[in-house]
Amino acid sequence: MKLINIGFGNMVASGRVIAVVSPESAPIKRIIREAEDKGMMINATYGRRTRAVLVTDSGHIILSALQPETVSHRFEETEELQENYE
Repeated sequence: MKLINIGFGNMVASGRVIAVVSPESAPIKRIIREAEDKGMMINATYGRRTRAVLVTDSGHIILSALQPETVSHRFEETEELQENYE
């Protein structure tokens, strides 16, 4: 299991994340609101502005203060390290 830093020392399992999206669109805002109502939202922004929303295979929604591009680069770096290790 590979962990990805999503900011402020918070980590997520890379194999469980199915999407990293921007929180700007109305459908994503609705998904966030519904997840919060169901208790399926994890806010890892430490009070900062939400810049990336991670969607997991379990239905959890994780909010991050990092840009989606930054998070995706961290996924790519982890995959490259794993390929080089093998």
